[in-house]
This record gives sequence, C-alpha cells and structure tokens, in this order.
Amino acid sequence: MVLINFQDIVTKSKKSMSSNFLSPTQTKLINFSDTSGKSQTNHFKLQGGFSVKRKDVKVTIGKQIRCSAPPTLPPAWPGTALVDPGPKNWDGPKPVSIVGSTGSIGTQTLGIIAEHSDKFRVVALAAGSNVALLAEQAKAFKPELISIRNESLVGELKEALAGSDYMPEIVAGEQGAIEVARHPDSVTLVSGIVGCAGLKPTVAAIEAGKTIALANKETMIAGGPFVLPLARKHNVKILPADSEHSAVFQCIQGFPEGALKRVILTASGGAFRDLPVEKLKDVTVADAVKHPIWTLGKKTTIDSATLFNKGLEVIEAHYLYGLDYDHIEIMLHRESIIHSMVETQDTSVLAQLGLPDMRIPLLYTLSWPERVPCEWPRLDLTKYGTLTFKEPDNAKYPSMNLCYAAGRAGGSMTGVLSAANEKAIELFIEEKISYLDIFKVVELTCEKHQSELVAVPSLEEILHYDAWAREYAATLKPSLTAV
Repeated sequence: MVLINFQDIVTKSKKSMSSNFLSPTQTKLINFSDTSGKSQTNHFKLQGGFSVKRKDVKVTIGKQIRCSAPPTLPPAWPGTALVDPGPKNWDGPKPVSIVGSTGSIGTQTLGIIAEHSDKFRVVALAAGSNVALLAEQAKAFKPELISIRNESLVGELKEALAGSDYMPEIVAGEQGAIEVARHPDSVTLVSGIVGCAGLKPTVAAIEAGKTIALANKETMIAGGPFVLPLARKHNVKILPADSEHSAVFQCIQGFPEGALKRVILTASGGAFRDLPVEKLKDVTVADAVKHPIWTLGKKTTIDSATLFNKGLEVIEAHYLYGLDYDHIEIMLHRESIIHSMVETQDTSVLAQLGLPDMRIPLLYTLSWPERVPCEWPRLDLTKYGTLTFKEPDNAKYPSMNLCYAAGRAGGSMTGVLSAANEKAIELFIEEKISYLDIFKVVELTCEKHQSELVAVPSLEEILHYDAWAREYAATLKPSLTAV
C-alpha cells in the first residue's frame, strides 16, 4: 500500500481549510472578491450574475474555486410538509422493518415499539454482527424475517434461537438486509445502518413503495442525486428521523408553497466546545467520545466533536428541503433544547423545542402525521432559565467549510466527503491518526476526487466512489503536526 505523507502535499494555511474543490470543467468559475484577507462576509460572483455567500472564511487574494451547478433534483419536502399519509393498507398496529436493529437507532426504535405495541409491530430485523442482541430482539418481537450481515454467524444465530418456540426465516449478508427492507408486510422501513451500507436496503424499500424513516444520513448525502428521483417515481415519503431534520420537518407542517426562506440547524458543539483550539492537537479518542448532552454511538459522537455531523446535515437539508446552501446555516446551542429553526419569507422564525431525546423524532417518523401520547419527561424551560446561541468557530470546526464546499460541488463529491470522514474516524478510533488529521484526510480525499466528479451519479457510481474514498483515505499517512 502506498502511503502519502501530509507534510509533502499539504501546502495550505495552517489556520483554515481552503475547501477549493474543483467541479467538472463545464461549470462556472467563482472569483473571490475579498482583498483584505480579513474574516468577514464575502460575496463573489459567478458568470451569469448571481452570487454565492460564505460567512467568516479567510480567503487568499486572487484564489479561485469552481462550483458545480448540478441538475435540479426533486426535494423530499419542497419547503412544506402537507399532511397526506396516503391510504391505510394494513390492519392493527403499523408493521415496521428495521435495518440496523442492534445499533443506537435500532434499539431505541424497538423500545418505542415495545412501549406502543398497540400502534406498531415488528415484521423484520437486520443487524450486523451482534448475534446475542439480535437473538434477544427476535425472541421479544417475533419478526417474520431476520438478517445478520456477517454470513459466518448464521449458525451461531440459529443456536441462540434454538430451544425457543419461535424460529424466524433467516437471510444473511447484504441481500438479507435488502429483503428485510422490502419485506412485503412492512409499511415503514427504519433505516438505521451507519454509512453507505444502508443505501442499498433503503433503495430496495423505496422501490417496494415503503415509507422511509430515515436515520441514515448517507442515503441523502451520498445517494441524494439517485434517491430523490427514485422516491418521486415511486411516490414514497422520506421522513427524517434525526433530531435536527425532524425539527425542520415539524416546523414546516402546512407551510404554503414558497414560504420557507432559511433553515438554521443547531449544534451542541460536541466534546470540545469549551476547549481552546490550540489544545485540540492533544485530544484522545476517550476525550472525543464524551458528549456533553446526547447519548450516541461512538462514530456519531466524534462527528459531533468535529462538527462534521452538522456539516453533513447541511447537505442533507439541501436535498430534503430544496434550499440552496446560502440559506442553510449552523448555530451553536449548547443546551440542545432547540433542535432546529426555520425562517419564513416574512422574517418569522419557528423553532421546535424538546428534551435531547432521540425517541421523540423517531416516534414522529413512525406515527406521522399522528401524535402518539407518551409518558416521557416533559420540557420545563424554567429549569434552564437561559438558552444560549453562538456562531461556530471555523478554526475549531474546519469541517464546516469542507462540507459547504462539497455540497456546492454536488454530485459524487458529497458521498466522497462522507466516506472519507467515516474512514478518518475509524483511523482515529484505532489511534492511527490524530484528531486534527481527521480534517486533513477528508480534505485531501475530496481534492483527489475533483478530476473524477460525477454530476449525476448512478447507484453503482455512488457505491464505487464510496469504496474508493475509503480506500484512498486509508493510504494517507498523517503528520504529527496540527493543521
């Protein structure tokens, strides 16, 4: 394996990421108009007369980037969410399939279903390699079909289920997750597999006409150019299950066409929100997985520390709601009570508030448009007294510039960004790279992809470049110096 040393190829400022991804040669050229070198609101013009705005980004005099103008895609919810759940075609509790059942999203979803068994039932489950937990889930919920991704564990799974009065159909491997996703009795698929591994099952569910409860960011970030037209073709609703996009979705219920102007995604700031930037070079994996507010999986918690989670959500918001990147913003909100806000054309701002509990958005994706009564803790704002807001620091969170740049490039670039980030976090967890090297790995992988960017990728191309990005990111040898 060829190793590439960062010190040989990283020639950019150590104060900020440049995010100068090139799009295909036919796209228009952007010139930065800033000549001061100071952090300020910068406007730069494209040929054709419209401008792109980026805030608080230090730029180099005379620097140029290319920005793609990808074809217009049909957003999942074009600035409004009108209540039209379609005809009910099942009897009794709503039948649900879950891919990623042993992960954080899957276990919380099953907890909701157990609590509201009069409303929902499980018909199929897919997991990765946690045999013991999958067997426990199967015994508790008695789905008709279960799947384990690791085919070598089928015998162990059967043994774990032996002796009970129940034995479901078992299908292993990638095909097993696909069969779970498109189970004929299922009405809703909860897509909870992390990474591009969740893309094929989600596509299969869309083709089978299932409603998608989307907790898998990569379906939109990498697969948006393919998934959105497919969902439109099959008249499938994609309901966002993460807290931020569920908040936006709840706020835009019943909006008239054209009412939505801006989306403001809130972020806790993650594990290092109070740590000085100069100390980031010394942080460890153990430090990065200590989220101050949320209980999340390891990868997602580190994404929160780097703020890649929020940058990726910016891309997801673009695909879900059809807004351009100039009208999607990030705001630090350390209390994590306001989960997102939307601004309307008349400058009114609507916010969705709630305790930081992932069960709330998950339940809403299962029950929409209904509201299910719950005996969960209630939000009491008097216990907080003050809610705080702050603009994120580009020096501490260079991921923001990378994500906005990749989003504007469009096409296959967003999937490459996501895959490179996932691989970089894996390398960080394995202590093969430092925390600050996560940003370097992502930037260099995206830059390498510039010459092969595909504006409208097929599913095969999306998966190909996902695999390529992971492989390329793994070849990068980090330096020991900070960005």
